[in-house]
Amino acid sequence: MKKAGLIGGMSWESTVPYYKIINEVIGQQLGGLYSADCILHSINFYEIESTISKGNWDKSNELLANAAESLENAGADFIGICSNTMHKCLPAIKKKVNLPIVHIVDATVEEMKREGMSEGLLLGTRFTMEESFNKERFYKNGVNIIIPSLEERQLVHDIIFAELCRGIITNNSKEQYKKIIYKYCKGKETGVILGCTEIGLLIQQNFMDVPIFDTTQIHAKKIAMYMIE
Repeated sequence: MKKAGLIGGMSWESTVPYYKIINEVIGQQLGGLYSADCILHSINFYEIESTISKGNWDKSNELLANAAESLENAGADFIGICSNTMHKCLPAIKKKVNLPIVHIVDATVEEMKREGMSEGLLLGTRFTMEESFNKERFYKNGVNIIIPSLEERQLVHDIIFAELCRGIITNNSKEQYKKIIYKYCKGKETGVILGCTEIGLLIQQNFMDVPIFDTTQIHAKKIAMYMIE
């Protein structure tokens, strides 16, 4: 089994299901008392949020690159970043370590193609919805991306940071997300990419008749399978 190096804490609310899902998949695949051989570096999210909100990514690049280096030094065989937005720091991480990185977009694209889906409404932080670091990777892999209007993007972003990252789940926010989803997704032709690892705390497939691609679950399962391939 490969040893996974997980960069989490962004936020810790979504890092918890990563650990749970990875271990569940390992147990299902290998049976018995098998569980994940992994190292978690959980970052203080305050240090990240307080700087990226001002457009200063230098601190985040430093924190994630140093976390990746510490995981490499501790014997990790590969890296998994437990966040969509923080994949923006990939160039800085690659300057520090030589380990393979299981990318959240690649895992999501694989799942979408298995389901015959080539278009998705991307919900996430404004960084993820508006900047190219993840969107371009979807496009290059044949998945067309739709993003909501500016006002809707701000709403989605604010709910993530003000509520979901703090473990606050409200019916009002769930209904606002659902309204946006149904505005852009007609029938089953367009899926919804939960492109922030906290959104799965609010939106689940059993509440929706639109295909949901929860990047937390997809990425965590991919990490687990990569460990035992």
